[in-house]
Amino acid sequence: MTSDAVMVSVPAPSGVREVRLSSPERVLYPDLGLTKLDLARYIIDVGDAFVTANGDRPVSLQRFPAGIEGEQYFSKNPPKGVPEFVRAVTVVYPSGRQHPQLVIDEPAGAVWAVQMNTIVFHPWASRAGATDLPDELRIDLDPQPGTAFDDAITVAIELRAVLAEAGLTAFVKTSGNRGLHVFAPIVAQHEFLEVRHAVIAAARELERRMPHRVTTAWWKELRGERIFVDFNQANRDRTMAGAYSPRPLGHAPVSCPLTWDELEHADPAAFTILTVPERLRRLGDPWSGLHDAPGTIDTLLAWWSRDLAAGLGELPFPPDFPKMPGEPPRVQPSRARPT
Repeated sequence: MTSDAVMVSVPAPSGVREVRLSSPERVLYPDLGLTKLDLARYIIDVGDAFVTANGDRPVSLQRFPAGIEGEQYFSKNPPKGVPEFVRAVTVVYPSGRQHPQLVIDEPAGAVWAVQMNTIVFHPWASRAGATDLPDELRIDLDPQPGTAFDDAITVAIELRAVLAEAGLTAFVKTSGNRGLHVFAPIVAQHEFLEVRHAVIAAARELERRMPHRVTTAWWKELRGERIFVDFNQANRDRTMAGAYSPRPLGHAPVSCPLTWDELEHADPAAFTILTVPERLRRLGDPWSGLHDAPGTIDTLLAWWSRDLAAGLGELPFPPDFPKMPGEPPRVQPSRARPT
């Protein structure tokens, strides 16, 4: 493998940027022989749609210096040598600590991230100009052991109906693995905790309608063979792979936006670094109008209040979060003392 660097030309708002790519022949996906240069070319091919979905947001970079089979780590803070076309914005983490985080505004910024060995891009649900106020309600449908992608499809279709009843327009994409991500654009006027409560309200309504298919149980031993609605992905500083982001699996899958019409027969393994650019050229971006008509979470928050009055309270937070008001004990059920 050569260590020679190459310059790649990336379309930019003012013309073309030349981005330096070191070790372009480094293999990132051994099963397919896909290299760092191949990944950079993929990002260039999907650049406009990628930036539409993930740009102008704080973003965490999941980096793999030796490819997907080697060590990995998350990078949030701007490293040394950040080019002038990649900016940062100060965010507040759950601990209350503040720190700058990267923001990508154009395809060249994402290609530079590839130069830094990034494979997965994890954008926040809020914009750089209002980092405390999400403008996307995001719901992660996570198949549990004994369930499959087809089960997630059935749940996603019903979730779309639930969100429509709450006045929200839902968009769907593959997670890049076995699950689905359902997004709804919202007016950026509520803090993360309120949006989390809206997600929980939607999840509980979905669980009521599909009790044998859906669960909101945080502890894995309680979930059974159902689709888990991961409400904790709605928390501050919790992210999921962005639209068109590659994933670190052998067949080089991509978290790919879909139309609702094609979801029923979708095969998540078909959306890869090798196939998605041509799909985008042929069909266009199903998420291009995602933010054309944002809704509000007022109805979902009314459902949350209704459930509170019925005795359904807060759900557990991730273990690295500070103890939150109204949160139930974090002791796993099997370890809890009998009452």
